[in-house]
Amino acid sequence: MDSKLSFKSYAIVGMMLFALFFGAGNLIFPAQLGQYAGTNVWIAIFGFLITGVGLPLLGILAIGYSKSNDLQDLSSRVHPVYGLIFTAMLYLTIGPFFALPRTGAVSYEVGIAPFVGEGNAVIGLLVFSLIFFAVSLVVSLNPSKMVDSIGKILSPAILLTLGALLVTAFVNPMGKQEAPQPAYANDAFFTGFTEGYNTMDALASLVFGIIVISAVRKLGVNSPKGVLAATLKSGVVAAAILAIVYTGIALLGSTSTGTLGLLDTGGPVLSGASNHYFGTFGATLLAVIIILACLTTAIGLTVANAEFFHKLTPKISYKTYVVIFSVFSLVVTNAGLSNIITYSIPVLMFLYPLAIVLIILAFLSPLFRHAQLVYVSTIVVTFFISIIDGLKTLTSSLGVANPTWLQAVVDFYTASLPLYNNGLGWLLPALIVIAITTVIARSKKHVKVQTAQHNA
Repeated sequence: MDSKLSFKSYAIVGMMLFALFFGAGNLIFPAQLGQYAGTNVWIAIFGFLITGVGLPLLGILAIGYSKSNDLQDLSSRVHPVYGLIFTAMLYLTIGPFFALPRTGAVSYEVGIAPFVGEGNAVIGLLVFSLIFFAVSLVVSLNPSKMVDSIGKILSPAILLTLGALLVTAFVNPMGKQEAPQPAYANDAFFTGFTEGYNTMDALASLVFGIIVISAVRKLGVNSPKGVLAATLKSGVVAAAILAIVYTGIALLGSTSTGTLGLLDTGGPVLSGASNHYFGTFGATLLAVIIILACLTTAIGLTVANAEFFHKLTPKISYKTYVVIFSVFSLVVTNAGLSNIITYSIPVLMFLYPLAIVLIILAFLSPLFRHAQLVYVSTIVVTFFISIIDGLKTLTSSLGVANPTWLQAVVDFYTASLPLYNNGLGWLLPALIVIAITTVIARSKKHVKVQTAQHNA
């Protein structure tokens, strides 16, 4: 018999989920979107909220609905080797390759850069990142509940500080919304949709899902149906807060261009707005809170990655992985926030379609009786489209021409696949393959079920 939870219980789990998702790096993307979308900000933020809020919620629910032990368990329904490689890539992406260095770079951009002259930017970032990752490394070597406690204090502090800034900006805008930049002029929705990938929250949700489910079970809800319902209600709380924060920051960004200029990243938008409305004190307060929030996020990501890879390769100690990931992240951070974002986008264009399709398959799995045929076929088709998207985005970000073979494939996809130019060319083929292979799977008299848990 499940315990009956109060709204307070759902709110507590929802705030925990919000804290897990809300790395301070997420602040910069809606701010930049607002600046670049200008008068089209509402259309753009709608697309952003689908991938930045809606997909993470579905990712959490997918883990619960599929009764998987973790992401590797779910993705192994395609094949155990795929499950291992996909999970490792996802951890590295939300860890030392991109999200972990981003915590240091965002901390510097928002917290330190406004007080350091441009001439000292390189040495300033180096010194700050050395201190930042040294602290992260020391705490990650011996993680304790102290980090969780700090996180519980910082989440409300960030919301209160941001709330004051966003309400002030809403009542007294910095300026008027400017005309949208080219990418947002005609395709504001789809540009916003793919910009939401940058939060990396849909990828993280596949890792965090089991944490939320465990929290719900500790409250006395154990039946599969009860766990799913409680996870949904808690997830809606987190999603609502995220949506409000993202929308507010995007609106702030959309009115800031005339005063602050068009900036390369969203970090200076927030520090500039704080300074504009509240002076040096406001900018300093925001800086301290965001640096601390980024630090707790960095520690959490370091611990999660070190634990995962130590579990894969027990001969390499947990502490060795902590040192490796901290040093690697320090080096990547010093490439600068703009470069980190630039090089992460091709990887996200490749990984996100695979993650989205896996979430869809998790929900539809009972319909096709968990047949491996459906998982394999859909992932293969999605892979061949998303890998080209990733390579195309990489050459574009590097400012080089596509190789002849790549351009030939891109031209074919452009002519053949609906929504390909909007980054969604994989969607229709994936859905068609799911439909066809589901009919095949259901027509068989004896369908191979991948694991005994699917029968449970």
